[in-house]
Amino acid sequence: MTPTRTKLDLEPFLKNSERLDSALQPSWLAPLRRAGVARFAELGMPTLRDEDWRFTNLAPIAKLPLQPAAEPSDDAAARAVLAKYIFGRLPGARLVFVNGQYSSTLSSVRGLPAGVRVSNLTAALVADSELIKKQFSQHALTDDNAFAALNQAFFTDGGFVHVPAGVSVAEPIQLVFVATARQKGETIQPRNLILAGANSQATIIESYLSANNTAYFTNAVTEIAAADNAALEHVKFQDEAATAFHLATIAGELGRTSNVNVHSFALGAKLSRNNIRTKLAGEGLECILNGLYLTRGEQLADHHMVVEHAQPHCASHEYFNGILDDKSKGVFHGRILVREIAQKTDAKQTNKNLLLSDDATADTKPQLEIYADDVKCTHGATIGQLNEESIFYLRARGIGADNARRMLIHAFAGEIIARVKHAAVRDKLDRLVWDRLEANPHLAKK
Repeated sequence: MTPTRTKLDLEPFLKNSERLDSALQPSWLAPLRRAGVARFAELGMPTLRDEDWRFTNLAPIAKLPLQPAAEPSDDAAARAVLAKYIFGRLPGARLVFVNGQYSSTLSSVRGLPAGVRVSNLTAALVADSELIKKQFSQHALTDDNAFAALNQAFFTDGGFVHVPAGVSVAEPIQLVFVATARQKGETIQPRNLILAGANSQATIIESYLSANNTAYFTNAVTEIAAADNAALEHVKFQDEAATAFHLATIAGELGRTSNVNVHSFALGAKLSRNNIRTKLAGEGLECILNGLYLTRGEQLADHHMVVEHAQPHCASHEYFNGILDDKSKGVFHGRILVREIAQKTDAKQTNKNLLLSDDATADTKPQLEIYADDVKCTHGATIGQLNEESIFYLRARGIGADNARRMLIHAFAGEIIARVKHAAVRDKLDRLVWDRLEANPHLAKK
């Protein structure tokens, strides 16, 4: 029996869609938008009766007066946020979106290798229509993902990155989304498409930031297509307001002998959920899904992922660590799906949760679904507090109790951060996590 789903009032979005339809866009997009509306209306919003959502209550979002985010009147608030942005000083191309709208004044696209295209998606839909048509909505499927359908129907803009075959981009390409929403229920729906050609190399940073402490809603979709032998690193950094709601879909299809790392750093929002699905569609590739969630107060951070092994001789490794304080909650649901053809699969899935408070909770559900017989697949999960023996070991060497705890917590986070390949990005993340630990005295208390 299909669980009863919550229906949402789409009228505010349908009115706004008239403006979206009137914008310059290819003829093939309008039917996809209408299909998204129909699919979301059919699915509705998931409830706790849905197995994939039983640990994450979306009722607070359903109760919001959801409406399209207002277009920003100026860039002053966004500029203030960007001035403190941890990746703000990194070199490389940067696209900035304010309330889902592209800001050319805050963006900088120059110094890219020949052939590399970095632009906002609405412009690319005109300039690169045929290229985008082949990949758009081919990976973030709406069959059972209501929020991907909602985004497909009403996305406003987002980033388009195309690195052609054989080209390497040394500096990270940034897609930065700043929310300046002031009204409760304002909804921001970005859409990103990242295409990495055969034998290409690139690092993409996708960031979500806030200017105001408002109960707004971000519903983002990012599609990734990595061709044969591509080397791609995607870093998602979410540090939105403690009153915000953030739901995101990251979906990718990976080619033969490619090497793709997808990282998720969830630090902000009252409730956040990342739906990550990767299809290992070529032989001999390696994929790493890696994430850290650092929560406090009554935050909830949820990661739900499916890694589909669709070809033989592929490796996938998932590592997700959570540091949970106060009354916050972490959720991890990971599924490794090995198709019958996918012999010689090497898959590993690990989720660790460090509880810094007796009131913090973690729900973890690693799964294996295997239809091949010659595979090596493992999974595991842990939930606990700091190891007292480790604290004693450090104290015996003259380190104070508070510093010993901080060092162990930082090392726990460092396991995840260390897997970020781009050195400058890794160093910024390491510094930020350390600063957050230092700024929260409770993290040092026993």
